[in-house]
Amino acid sequence: MSDRHVQRSDYVGVLMIGDPHLEGRAPGFRKDDYPRVILEKFRWCVSYAQSNRLLPVVLGDLFDKPRDNPTWMIGELIEVLAGVGCIGIYGNHDCADPELSDHDSLSLLVKARSIRLLDDAPWIGTMNGRAVVIGGSSYRLAIPDQFVVPTDGSAAADGSERPIVFWITHHDILVPGYEEHGRLKPRAIDRIDVVINGHIHRRLDDVQCGETLWITPGNISRRSRSDAATAHSPAALRIDITSGGYTRTMIEVPHAKHEDVFHAAVIDESIEHDPSLSRFIAGLAELQKRRTESGSGLVAFLEKNVSQFEQPVADEIMRLAKEVTTNATE
Repeated sequence: MSDRHVQRSDYVGVLMIGDPHLEGRAPGFRKDDYPRVILEKFRWCVSYAQSNRLLPVVLGDLFDKPRDNPTWMIGELIEVLAGVGCIGIYGNHDCADPELSDHDSLSLLVKARSIRLLDDAPWIGTMNGRAVVIGGSSYRLAIPDQFVVPTDGSAAADGSERPIVFWITHHDILVPGYEEHGRLKPRAIDRIDVVINGHIHRRLDDVQCGETLWITPGNISRRSRSDAATAHSPAALRIDITSGGYTRTMIEVPHAKHEDVFHAAVIDESIEHDPSLSRFIAGLAELQKRRTESGSGLVAFLEKNVSQFEQPVADEIMRLAKEVTTNATE
């Protein structure tokens, strides 16, 4: 077994940690200290995994912004992951280019051996006495059509026991509830038992294709004030290996109530009772009162509403809005 494989044999399963999206400022209409809150959620997941002899696996998008993340956050991540043996893949938010580069924050954690990416080689070992393989395809990388059992003496290569094979992905999988964005259809993959896909932030139904089960567990946080986020309970997927295969459980990650996390939508009574004021003004009132750190929603709101103005006016509004929001992110 190569030095890239975790040299530990007392695992009883894995904990799949979906899309943490760590960043240094609050997204959307969140009103809490998101950078600290989401880091503590990730810390809780890693601690839970260690306490329960589970191998922590990141399903991509550990970071929300690929670069210029706070030094204090990266430092704490290195401390949290020290000696843990965490594995995972990178997502579209982890890399500024199509592939991870030395300029991206995640590459620092890889070089610090805080996390090992599965693109180089699968994790191979035993869990609860059963041979297990965990492979992965990061964002944009191809999902294989089959898995070939190694012939180096690991993973029961002698044929005495077929290993359970999990594959981690971060793709637009076409599953029920994600039809508007899904591109890749789930399919049967020879010798791969389970595909666990990150990228999709809400929990969706499983899809069984032949002997391959496709699971969409959702992520460990709520980043928007949408209806889907309101209904989502942050959780990580626990998989326990048994003599007969595996069992799985969604483990709820401690989190605050939705109303304690997000600003409520503003309804200005003066606007509500004055029919002469447009929905455009009402929307601007919402944005003005909230003044979120990232200016969330401003550009999207204007794009939907500026068509009521003459083109030169609409163009100037959009130019100013993009200038302001760009400066806010620098």
